[in-house]
Amino acid sequence: MKKVLLAGVAALAIAGSTVVYAQHRPWSHDHVRMNPEDRAAFADARIAAVKAGLKLTPDQEKLWPPVEAAVRDLAKLRIDRANARMNAEQNDSQDTQKDPVARLRERADTMATTAAAMKKIADAADPLYKSLDDGQKQRFGMLLRMGGGGGHAHGQRRG
Repeated sequence: MKKVLLAGVAALAIAGSTVVYAQHRPWSHDHVRMNPEDRAAFADARIAAVKAGLKLTPDQEKLWPPVEAAVRDLAKLRIDRANARMNAEQNDSQDTQKDPVARLRERADTMATTAAAMKKIADAADPLYKSLDDGQKQRFGMLLRMGGGGGHAHGQRRG
């Protein structure tokens, strides 16, 4: 049960911010890059879709705000990273040939920050997930798959 809960929470975090997984490859449609407002709008839409699809009861609704806040924090973190990379590419003045050790340290810092944000989501989602009935849990999994919760939708890779 714990593994299912952790997998579900991680998937919710990913679903809430899937749109910003294009951290190393710009997410584009017809070769048009998404601007910061688009990224935020798609993150909002994914979060709203998960909530609507769960059809929460009034008691469960009370448990949603901390989950949503934690997911939004992670989404903002990833959106900010994607926007910073996009700005760096446009400025092209930064040294793009960092040494491998510096890149490794930077990547480790990014992973640690993301891990901490995901832990906050897990902590916030635990009471809500425990309150879901079997049908809601099944829809939860389907909603995440439909939303590209695996992080690889649209040719993206995890970042």
